[in-house]
Amino acid sequence: MLPLPWAEIDTVLLDMDGTLLDLHFDNYFWLHHLPACYAKQHRLSLEQAKAYLQPLLASYQGQLAWYCTDFWSEKLQLPIVQMKRDTAEKIAWRPEAQAFLQRLGAMGKQRVLITNAHPDSLQIKLKQVALAPYLDQIISSHTLGYPKEDQRFWQALQAQLQFSRARSVFFDDSEAVLTSAQHYGVAHTLAIAQPDSQGPFKHYQHFSAVQSFMALFES
Repeated sequence: MLPLPWAEIDTVLLDMDGTLLDLHFDNYFWLHHLPACYAKQHRLSLEQAKAYLQPLLASYQGQLAWYCTDFWSEKLQLPIVQMKRDTAEKIAWRPEAQAFLQRLGAMGKQRVLITNAHPDSLQIKLKQVALAPYLDQIISSHTLGYPKEDQRFWQALQAQLQFSRARSVFFDDSEAVLTSAQHYGVAHTLAIAQPDSQGPFKHYQHFSAVQSFMALFES
C-alpha cells in the first residue's frame, strides 16, 4: 500500500464498524449473542435459531432497516439496544485507528465519521470508545434517510458537508459501500484488510485494502 497523496486530500471520510472500531463486537452480537437470546426466548436450539435468523437478516442487507435497532427490536421482539449495552465491553478500537485520527488532526484534515449504524448503536459505541474527540463530524445514515450503499446518501452528504469529491478519501470494509462512493466520484476509496481482529483477512475484488493506517503516511 503506497502512501496517499495527502497534499491533495482535504476530507477524510471514515466508516466506523470494521474501520475505526473492531468488527468483532458486531460479528459476535449478530452471529452469536442474538441467536442465543432468540433461541432462549422461543425455546429453540441454537442451530434452529441461527437457521431462522441468518436468511432473515441477509434479506434486508444493504437496506436502512438492516442497520435499524428499532426495526429488529419489533421484528424479533427482543430488546436489541439493551442487548447491545449488555455486551458493550467487546467494543474496541481497531489497531492504529486512534493514532491515525490524531495524525490526521495534526495535519489539519477534516475527519468525518459516516456510518450506517443506527443512532442508538452509535451512542453506545461513542460511550464505550472515545471516538468523538478525534472527529470533526459524526453522521449516521439514518439522519440522511438512505444507507451508504445508495447514491442518494452521497448526494445528501454532499449537501450537508459541501466536501470536494476530488480532494477526499473514504475508508470502509464493505465492497458495496466502497463501490457506491467510487460511483459518486470520491477520488480515493480504500478497503480494510482485517475488519474483525479475530477474523480472517478480507478479499476485495476492486479495491486496495489497508493493513496499516500509519503506513499510509510513509514516504
